[in-house]
Amino acid sequence: MSGGVKQSLYFPEDMLAEMQREAKRQDRSLSWIVQQAWRVARKDLRKIPSANDVIEMRQDRGS
Repeated sequence: MSGGVKQSLYFPEDMLAEMQREAKRQDRSLSWIVQQAWRVARKDLRKIPSANDVIEMRQDRGS
């Protein structure tokens, strides 16, 4: 795996606590947990229309 880039992410407190518990359970870093979650979820996330897609759909309908 290549070197990481530092990035600040903000999560609701309860979500962060749940991710921290899972990281501890798996004896992994929080970063690793977030990376795995992204790998698992990204195909499903790409199915969700973007804000631009929604605007274009409305424009196509003349709304």
